[in-house]
Amino acid sequence: MGKLLKILSLADQFLVSIDNNYLIKKYTLFNFILLFLVGCSYSEKNKLEEIFQDSHNFQIKEKPLYTNLEFWYDLQSKDTPYTNFNSLPSMTKKDIQRRHKFWLKILERLQTIDIQKLSKNDRINYNIFNRIVSERVHEVKYKGYLMPINTDSGFHTGLPRIVGAMPFQTKMDYQRYTSRLNDFPRYFDEQILLMKEGLKTGITIPKEVLNGYEKTISAHIVTDPEKSLFFSPFKSIPKSISSDIRSDLIENGRSAILEGVVKAYTSFYKFFKNEYQPGARTSLGASALPNGKEYYEFKVGQYSTLNYTPVEVHQMGLIEVERIKKEMEEIINKVGFEGDFQEFLKFLRTDKQFYAKTPEQLLKEAAFIAKRMEAKLPSLFKTLPKMTYGVAPVPKEIAPNYTAGRYVGPAKGSNSPGYYLVNTFNLRSRPLYNLEALTFHEAVPGHHLQISISDELENVPFFRNGLYLGAYSEGWSLYSEWLGLEAGFYTDPYSDFGRLTYEMWRACRMVVDTGIHSLGWSRQQSIDYLSTNTALPIYECTTETDRYISWPGQALGYKIGQMKIKALRDYAEQELQEKFDVRTFHDAVLWNGSVPLDVLEKLIYDWINNEKALSIN
Repeated sequence: MGKLLKILSLADQFLVSIDNNYLIKKYTLFNFILLFLVGCSYSEKNKLEEIFQDSHNFQIKEKPLYTNLEFWYDLQSKDTPYTNFNSLPSMTKKDIQRRHKFWLKILERLQTIDIQKLSKNDRINYNIFNRIVSERVHEVKYKGYLMPINTDSGFHTGLPRIVGAMPFQTKMDYQRYTSRLNDFPRYFDEQILLMKEGLKTGITIPKEVLNGYEKTISAHIVTDPEKSLFFSPFKSIPKSISSDIRSDLIENGRSAILEGVVKAYTSFYKFFKNEYQPGARTSLGASALPNGKEYYEFKVGQYSTLNYTPVEVHQMGLIEVERIKKEMEEIINKVGFEGDFQEFLKFLRTDKQFYAKTPEQLLKEAAFIAKRMEAKLPSLFKTLPKMTYGVAPVPKEIAPNYTAGRYVGPAKGSNSPGYYLVNTFNLRSRPLYNLEALTFHEAVPGHHLQISISDELENVPFFRNGLYLGAYSEGWSLYSEWLGLEAGFYTDPYSDFGRLTYEMWRACRMVVDTGIHSLGWSRQQSIDYLSTNTALPIYECTTETDRYISWPGQALGYKIGQMKIKALRDYAEQELQEKFDVRTFHDAVLWNGSVPLDVLEKLIYDWINNEKALSIN
């Protein structure tokens, strides 16, 4: 403003010397200069918004009618991205490279922006988007697209969720859906070509973890189309559609399932059994891949959102394992168990009192725990989301290789709730003493609460609605397990041991993941480490190990995120003393949505300073 006044003063003197009507011209010049300076101050913001808009337009062009797709899902998840159009995305090498070139240019444009000239909110947007695009570019650099499956998910396992991501109200809706089903063979063939290149170049999932994986494929190979998961929309066609049209839609759907879906899954099954599994690499860690050391370092940074090396993460994990084990031993002494740590773990794994007798019992217990926690939420949060959720079993076709539980949010724009999925397969591997911690993690106050809040954010760029960053989201959910203590749960010492074994599990992940992918650990070494230090059933120790092997780095974010959130809370309590309010702290953590941990740290520091200022005023 000082420069502006100086310019106006000089202009004033000039106009007086040449024109008696200088006042009119003076204010004309003032307005011109003011508009010019304001334009300059907003130029960086404008550049950033243009980048966002160009990126959004590109996404729409790539996947038309993109209205019910979360941006993070396309960028980061291995599951299939959904469109609202009549085909599935192109996965040819040509299109992958074309998209890669686009994102490289976006990254170049981002680097031309002076972030110091951006507002606080715009800097947050910049940092998040820059990270998303950078990770996308690096994923192509290391040819991660040649491994479109892991033991937890894959391009073929996400496709049934199309049903929940599309509307089924009109004849056109059903025709679009049928058209997409008919596109399955083309889509699968393109993925198979990528996996064949992976076989040639040594970029595959390790052979050692692929036993039984074919069940995730064969589950969709049916002779009766009405037994396919993809047939469900045809069972509830709206009455507003005439009976004649309804009959045609059903018949076309049956045909699309047999000629599209079943044909595609059958082709993939044959390729997997005859070529992929026999030809997959025999090495285990990511470091054995081409450029593997760099690739794993990238994955550690991607999933932690912090600048840690694999060795640093390994050491942090060892320290946490030691701390948690001491707390576990205190509980063993408290319950009066006569035996050592390993004998106590064997007792927990084998005593029938700790296991549900039926799937229904397990589901009811999970629902009851969730409902009790819901009553505690107003004491822990000032602002709660509107979205509701249900409790349901993990679908049987994926349950054998699935984790103990998971939250699945609704498709954006749909009228569906979220779901807390509980795995009822192999009940002797689903101990009740873990159920409180699992429920707080997946339902409330964990994933359901955090993801629903993220979905309800307003006035944020398109990529932040529904954004998922593992270190933040999983870190919050692991913190939520601990929050159960504050809410009055874990009164049963065995349940509290279950909480600790879940925390120990996440600490062990830091040790095991880095051990496998950086330090040369074997699969059995990982299983033994988990079974020795946690009360997880052996079956779960095995499935978890296979997940870490096939999905490098993903498991690291949980404990790293929780440690960061707890450290920020400790700092806030220390700085604010009696002025600290846990409800406003939780709102400060959650109501900016999913953010990298370095961004979260800055946000909480700003919140602390604001709280101090309010207390003074």
